[in-house]
Amino acid sequence: MWEYPLFYVLLFLFGFLSLAWSLTAALLDPLLPRRLGRPLGRFMIRSGFRLYLGILRAFGILKTDLSALDRLRTEGGLVVCPNHPSLLDAVLLVSRLPDAVCIAKSKVYDNLCLGSGARMAGYIRNDSPSSLVKMAAHEVRAGQQLLIFPEGTRTERPPINALKGGFALIAKTAKAPVQTVFIESNTHFLGKGWPLFRKPEFPLVYTVRLGRRFDPPTDVRDLVEDLERHYRSEL
Repeated sequence: MWEYPLFYVLLFLFGFLSLAWSLTAALLDPLLPRRLGRPLGRFMIRSGFRLYLGILRAFGILKTDLSALDRLRTEGGLVVCPNHPSLLDAVLLVSRLPDAVCIAKSKVYDNLCLGSGARMAGYIRNDSPSSLVKMAAHEVRAGQQLLIFPEGTRTERPPINALKGGFALIAKTAKAPVQTVFIESNTHFLGKGWPLFRKPEFPLVYTVRLGRRFDPPTDVRDLVEDLERHYRSEL
């Protein structure tokens, strides 16, 4: 029984740490050149996520196997496309990928606890589709890993929602391969439609494995259909 209240105590701690870094980033970002600010911003977010997950594991609330992501650590110019079962997905992946560029919703950019940190890290705001594709493709061509959830939101109907085409358009524009990633869990906790305070069974178990890597696409629609078939066959 103690795991349930402890999880929310630690969630509050995560929010407090995020706020502390966001306020610090708001001060540092205008002062630092981009070549220093972006790596620092990504390092701090990744370190904060690793710390949070480490605390959850230490208390037996969480078990993870993220080791498959280590194969991607030194690879650049890549569009990384995971499925999206829960709110923890970005935390799990960013904690293990040292230089990932994320697509952030506008409400994240406008969030007091997260916005300044996301801006300093160079995360891309998603409220302008044409600008998003242009900026994301530029980052991928520069050798960065782009982390994007092709479902666009958390999975509503397992195994996967119908995929959006943005990831494929970015890959085509950047002439970059697409790496599929599968997140599997023993719970639907923090998934779409799960009330925030509904008690799950602990420990929460998350495993990440790599799927097929698709070549740079020539046809956006074909890639979307191929990826969706691959997800459905694997999950």
